Amino acid sequence: MKLPPLACLRAFEAAVRTGGFARAADELALTPNAVAHQVKQLEEWLDMRLFERHARGVVPTPAGSAYAAAVADTFEQLSAATRQLLVRRDDRVVTVTAMPSLVTRWLMPRLPRLAVRHPDIEVRVLASVKHVDLFHGEADVAIRLGRGPYPGLASEELLIENFVAVASPRFLEAHPNLATPADLFRLPLLHDEMIDALPDEVDWPKWFEAVGVKPPRRLAGHLFSHTYLTLEAAIAGQGVALAGEHILGDAITGGRLRVLFNGLSVKGPYQYHLLRLPGAEVRPAVAAVCDWVREEARAG
Repeated sequence: MKLPPLACLRAFEAAVRTGGFARAADELALTPNAVAHQVKQLEEWLDMRLFERHARGVVPTPAGSAYAAAVADTFEQLSAATRQLLVRRDDRVVTVTAMPSLVTRWLMPRLPRLAVRHPDIEVRVLASVKHVDLFHGEADVAIRLGRGPYPGLASEELLIENFVAVASPRFLEAHPNLATPADLFRLPLLHDEMIDALPDEVDWPKWFEAVGVKPPRRLAGHLFSHTYLTLEAAIAGQGVALAGEHILGDAITGGRLRVLFNGLSVKGPYQYHLLRLPGAEVRPAVAAVCDWVREEARAG
């Protein structure tokens, strides 16, 4: 079956979605007359009226509204397929997305090991606090913090969050005799807005309550917009930070931070999950990256 001209369909769909020929013209960089002409062509091609013309503008007919929804859905499918095709044009490139703190503190220090094992794979790292859309090809693999489930995606638990108090050696030298969590009340605490933005996440008040200490109504200290900034402040000796153990690895092994109170920790309500589209691991490069991420997570 022959299909209507694509330009006519684009003009028609835009006119219905934006509410008129003038707005559609602005979106498509055309004149209102050109949009009206293309819509008229489509109506003649279909031998069906798609708009009611009134003095104050145009209104889609019931048939026009239904047809516009189908056309919009087709355009979205075509757009998604095009994005997927462009992403897979070089099958060696795998896009991995995660929150900035996990990217900087957990993923990036481990990437050299992936490069040694799979020198032919190119990893594109996308750090984002927003959920990147896997369904539309914005990334191949996501490491996402949450409780799940993730409808339509293949998912598995990757990392459990256990929160510990950390400080730099220089800070601890200046503030000795930290024997119990209650001793932190007299010290500057570093607060993470990313933690505070997550419902039920373990912040300082919840951490103190979980370890059996009632915190004061006000906890002194500085506030930071991202977890990695909070940890940088702790490394610089500005106070005591609260962080998940999994993002502390190189800071602890490198001696820039120390865990307080013999590793006293509180389990968080969220976990990191490995996400991808069902069937994504048919691509060998995606399968290799997922296997590597799993191994790194098991290693700690």
